[in-house]
Amino acid sequence: MHQYLFFIGDFPIRAYGLILSLAIILATGTAYFFAKQDGRWHQHIPDMGIYCGLAGIVGARLWDVFFFDWHYYQDHLLEIPFVWQGGMAIQGGVLLGTIVGYLYTKRHGIDTWAFADIVAAPAVIMGQAIGRMANLMNGDAFGHPTGGNFGILYPTTTLAYQTYGNQPLWPAEIWEGQIDVIIFVLLLLFRTTNHAKGQVFILYAVLYSTARFFLEYLRGDYTTLLWGLKSAQLTSLSVIILGLALFFWVGRKKSHLPKKGK
Repeated sequence: MHQYLFFIGDFPIRAYGLILSLAIILATGTAYFFAKQDGRWHQHIPDMGIYCGLAGIVGARLWDVFFFDWHYYQDHLLEIPFVWQGGMAIQGGVLLGTIVGYLYTKRHGIDTWAFADIVAAPAVIMGQAIGRMANLMNGDAFGHPTGGNFGILYPTTTLAYQTYGNQPLWPAEIWEGQIDVIIFVLLLLFRTTNHAKGQVFILYAVLYSTARFFLEYLRGDYTTLLWGLKSAQLTSLSVIILGLALFFWVGRKKSHLPKKGK
């Protein structure tokens, strides 16, 4: 675990920024592979990677500032752009990135739901898995104390150490990254079934939100908000309920379509 890889003069090269950039690049590469394999839209992937990647960073930062850490940033407004300090909420990043991706597909006449199924869902979850490596290296998105002699011990320079000292913490960010890889594989397997258009992307949202809901019980970087639940859990619960309704509604619409030749 190393926050600073090296320095160029007095300018630090941070592991967080480098791995986060790598996550965007590799997610874009994953999207290009699936688009090229499908034979459609691959020429749009570099542009979409830039637009959606930047939107994801902005959305993730603003979501964290206003929903998780506003009690701090309301008195430190000038620090809101300091993304290298950590504090990026993936739910906000996915939301704004999805909005920008939707607008791009509409402008260029791309089938939005087909694109989301074939390209977006697998690429996004892979980018999230790599992004959790950045959290680990930076010492954020950490768990709460395990209460035993097992867990992660963070360096003194990290937010995790400043919050809990040298107590062993649950490896929440590591487990989330590993679960993201499992979701990636499950999405690929589901793509081989006779699914309705849009169901792969909806399944991505439901699976990730379910994993996030339960992992939040191990997170120790912010407190509960309502009904004993954290803000990320409330968001996840909303996505799960809406996503399941959409998943079955889309599937039901498909089942009522007339069969070919009838």
